[in-house]
Amino acid sequence: QVQLVESGGGLVQAGGSLRLSCVASGNIRSINTMAWYRQAPGKQRELVALITSSSGGETQYSDSVKGRFTISRDNAENVMYLQMSSLRPDDTAVYLCNAPRVLTTTWSYISSWGQGTQVTVTT
Repeated sequence: QVQLVESGGGLVQAGGSLRLSCVASGNIRSINTMAWYRQAPGKQRELVALITSSSGGETQYSDSVKGRFTISRDNAENVMYLQMSSLRPDDTAVYLCNAPRVLTTTWSYISSWGQGTQVTVTT
């Protein structure tokens, strides 16, 4: 019904930058909050940042990325971004897109996850 597809991951040296994208498609009427999570091998999934659908988009960041990452979205296109700067080796993880409350065209609410995109930061 609703698909989230991430892109933009890759291999980057410490101090570098990457921009991730998450495109939502399917039977979407509206999407409220969208979020980026990450999961490193052997670690729990971690909330990286989230953004609401309100005008200007209210944002929240984990302490570990605050000041280095910027989340944004294009509500009209159902696309969310994560601009990552000053990357560090401990940012290495699979980054996943999440829309926890999507209103579908059938007036039901669902939660959707993407498959993830790998980000690897080398020294």
